Amino acid sequence: MGMSVGPVEEELSAKADINTTPLVDVMLVMLIIFLVTIPVINKTVKVDLPKAANIPTVTKPENITVAIDRNGNIYWNEGLVPDRTRLQDLVVSAARQEPQPEIHIRGDAQTRYEAIGRVMYAIQRGGIVKVGFITEPDRGIRGER
Repeated sequence: MGMSVGPVEEELSAKADINTTPLVDVMLVMLIIFLVTIPVINKTVKVDLPKAANIPTVTKPENITVAIDRNGNIYWNEGLVPDRTRLQDLVVSAARQEPQPEIHIRGDAQTRYEAIGRVMYAIQRGGIVKVGFITEPDRGIRGER
């Protein structure tokens, strides 16, 4: 806060300056709030998730996300998996970790069930115990299926 110290005659006259210190303080606080609340750019594979009513999951850094796009391509933590044998190798190496990570499956709503079934089969054969499905929360929109 600024304080004017000077002769008494100046205090009786009207001030022509604008005190911009409170304005600058408010603007800096707003800038910090906006910088903190800007969502981080999410680099994931673009899939159209099916709608479902469920409780939100807490993603831990050790969780593994397996995404399946509408063409049946499989992505292991954002990296394309070229074939099923490579997927099996990745699952087996993840199953050996201590503690064993969870695998979250993100399947596009237009993906054939066969592609998701193959991924689930590879995860089961690899020895992963915890598997979950990631879906879009149901926002109450009727008519979409």
